Amino acid sequence: MATLFLGSCDQGKVPTDRKQFLSPYHKDGLLVGTVTFRDDDRTAWRSFREGIGQEVKDLQEFLFSAGFTTKRYNAGVFDYATQAAVRLFQEYVRTIDKDGDKNMVPDGIVGEGTMKHVRRWKELGLKCDWGPATANNPTKEYKDWFALLTQAKAYYKANMGPILTLVNNMSNTYSTKKIDDWNFDKDKIHLIGIRRNQEVSAENRQNDDLFILLINGNVFKFWGSTDPNVKVSGRKDEAFLVEGQHHYRFGWHKITDENKIYRALKPFDPTGVLIIRDWDDDNALTTKDLEVKDNKGNKLGLVAAPDINIHWSGYGGFNFSAGCQVISGQSYINNQPESNGNLVDCSGFASQSYGDLNISKKKTKGAYNVLADLVVCYSEPGTNSLLYTLGREESLNISSSFGPNYASDALNRMKSIL
Repeated sequence: MATLFLGSCDQGKVPTDRKQFLSPYHKDGLLVGTVTFRDDDRTAWRSFREGIGQEVKDLQEFLFSAGFTTKRYNAGVFDYATQAAVRLFQEYVRTIDKDGDKNMVPDGIVGEGTMKHVRRWKELGLKCDWGPATANNPTKEYKDWFALLTQAKAYYKANMGPILTLVNNMSNTYSTKKIDDWNFDKDKIHLIGIRRNQEVSAENRQNDDLFILLINGNVFKFWGSTDPNVKVSGRKDEAFLVEGQHHYRFGWHKITDENKIYRALKPFDPTGVLIIRDWDDDNALTTKDLEVKDNKGNKLGLVAAPDINIHWSGYGGFNFSAGCQVISGQSYINNQPESNGNLVDCSGFASQSYGDLNISKKKTKGAYNVLADLVVCYSEPGTNSLLYTLGREESLNISSSFGPNYASDALNRMKSIL
């Protein structure tokens, strides 16, 4: 068989209007109007290429039946959803499959090495436990999380605090939701950010925050930062995303730089999400920032920002954030029930920075790709967004199922690979 990768098409499946075909995915920056796919791990453009037969469709049907994707792909076209599902399959074979290949790199390219595992799975009728069917049998940790989120909404509605009060009193909050509109429907995909040490002054803020992905009855843990690094932002009034719930869509980051553009989450409303800036320039988020006034005596308060994305933070050694929510590529904790998930090491192929993302070095964005691919593959067809809820570490104390060490313990496990 031919090697299959982004842009491969079955016979007769190359779109007549390539620009129109790609337009639902290419809504940002230099991607608008393009006629080729963007392979962001390879910093390359991938053209539509017609093959013989229906190898792509057969692959897609396997990925669906094995539980690695909903039917959001375009049949016969190796599109972004197919690439994401292939990478999830490769990651599963690498980390969970007892007869898998621990050295497999989840790069979304289907050669003989990947196909031999596809054939084995077909012969044995194997299925993964990441797919939609698992939602009917959620893990205890998954159920605990939704119980906490429901409790937290009730608690903060009764005890809003100064920032949530400001949000609640605004006439338009754009992609940020008022507390009455916080939605914890289990049919939706939820990403949770747990902010730590935000009140500690730091000119070079570290990746020391936790992210929780709740999907299909499973819990996956990632790490990075919810807070800005002054060295990246290049300004004294760096932006802190306000706590609460926000609506994010599938999109792209670094949309004006051809050498760096890659898939990320962007505020659903183009005006953005609400932030509070470090108005008093102490390199921390404190209530003092709410008291700072302009030269007319008006409190500066909250403002909307369009470019507070959720994106990659390299390997994890340096915080890439100028105010965005950023995810390390080095490691993550998967959904396996033992000890609240197994630690997964991506260090063997995770890129340190943009410079390693090219065809010759064959690196990837590691754990960040796992998060992005889970979101893409398990969103229902036609869905292009998720709900992101940002809270503080101390909010975990609302539920006895978590407690004060939940975030730090998970974070220390993932950072132990350094």
